[in-house]
Amino acid sequence: MLVRNMTVTAATALVALVIGLSALATPPRAAAATVGEDGLHKQEWFALTFRDVADDIESARQEGKRLAMVFEQRGCIYCRKMHEVLLADPEVADYIKAHFKVVQYNMFGDEEVTDLDGDVLTEKTAARKWGYVFTPTVVFLPEQAPKGVSVAQAAVATMPGSFGKWTFLNMFRWVHEKGYETDEHFQKYHARVIEELRKEGRLKSD
Repeated sequence: MLVRNMTVTAATALVALVIGLSALATPPRAAAATVGEDGLHKQEWFALTFRDVADDIESARQEGKRLAMVFEQRGCIYCRKMHEVLLADPEVADYIKAHFKVVQYNMFGDEEVTDLDGDVLTEKTAARKWGYVFTPTVVFLPEQAPKGVSVAQAAVATMPGSFGKWTFLNMFRWVHEKGYETDEHFQKYHARVIEELRKEGRLKSD
């Protein structure tokens, strides 16, 4: 009986070990993102503001960061991918959190927005005014708020749609490094970084 009990115990331990190793070998699934009452996916580190763009640019600057505005909408599968895949990647999320203040906008929302030129709008009328029609769309603003121009005129870069990890992350890097002030267009910058990643053996996606 003692030998039998030892055999059962050993078998149980072996099964537990196999299950544990299988769990380690299984690629992690995309993290489920929290969805708010407005139907938009949320990140706890997204900034909650009054959406006065000039004030948001200034508060970001005081934090040593840049302002990035992201337009999303309820039911957007590409927004979900951005949250559950791209922003669930620590390398991507940590870089953005370190260098950018991100404010989320609902493309069809009614929250009040104050444009850089002083116009008081809603999220949906601001999206129409600025010409943003895709979700997600990430809009990068300058370090200091210009006067007398709209957000669309002031933006240093705009990223419409959902992309793979490296395109997405490299756009944030290019803006942070002020690539828009140099002769190296984003596509050239991206190609250079991709080649560096390939040489390092780190390239698994675009």
